[in-house]
Amino acid sequence: MNLPYIIIDDNQESVLKTKAVADEFSELVFVAAANNYTEGLNLILEHTPKLIFLEIDPSDKKSNLSLALINELYRYLKVIPKIIITTTKKDLAFEAIQYEVADYVLKPIQRIDLIKSILKLKKSIGEDEVFTFQNPVVEEEPKSISEPKQIQIVEQSNSNVEQHLIICIKSYGDYRYIDAKDICYFQADNNSTDIHLNNGEMITAFKTLKHFEGILSYPFIRIHNSYIVNRNYISRIHTGNAVCYIKNSSTKLPFSKSYKVNVDLIISEFANGNYLEI
Repeated sequence: MNLPYIIIDDNQESVLKTKAVADEFSELVFVAAANNYTEGLNLILEHTPKLIFLEIDPSDKKSNLSLALINELYRYLKVIPKIIITTTKKDLAFEAIQYEVADYVLKPIQRIDLIKSILKLKKSIGEDEVFTFQNPVVEEEPKSISEPKQIQIVEQSNSNVEQHLIICIKSYGDYRYIDAKDICYFQADNNSTDIHLNNGEMITAFKTLKHFEGILSYPFIRIHNSYIVNRNYISRIHTGNAVCYIKNSSTKLPFSKSYKVNVDLIISEFANGNYLEI
């Protein structure tokens, strides 16, 4: 059973924590995350996920997150995704039940709570049901002569063969294919982004770093306003100097306080693997 999911939460730290727990389950496939009502609705309509983690009592009231988002989905979709409410308060549980949500989980999300939610989903939809995952594809026409390239994200999945994510940079009939596993890091350059590969090559894409942050998932992690790093190419993290070192190079990427929680997650992931600390 495959469950592509989207996280909608105004708190980025909560998004990362929810994703960290969800990533432990092979059934759950991360698609994207949004921090407000409008972005969340657009992502759902674009990717039609099977599951949504939704915050309905946001700390940032300007995000407009609430159960009203579910009502809006009925305007556009024949089949509403399964929705798990993730929030810090119990007060809205009864009202959420009236919207026929799949589950109501209190933050901080615990692994056992998510296990229970997934088991409930399996029971309600039937373990033998086959899901078709609409892989994320982002393709836009160039807007001007100064912005000639467009990005196409193509992710293919096969039940028998694991295929890597391919990023296609398209420019007037020229298709440049990059295997995502070969990307060390992304570096912001005003309204464009420099993509640094493990062979030392650098390719420029005319999309912002925020664009890539919105469409890429693990192992790509934002660590700075100017950098997204591939966790698999980190060889060293120096928290005192606030830098990450890139494997087989002299490159050091800074990380900022606002993204320190992401760096802490990277450190935690290393420790949870086949790991020996000396």
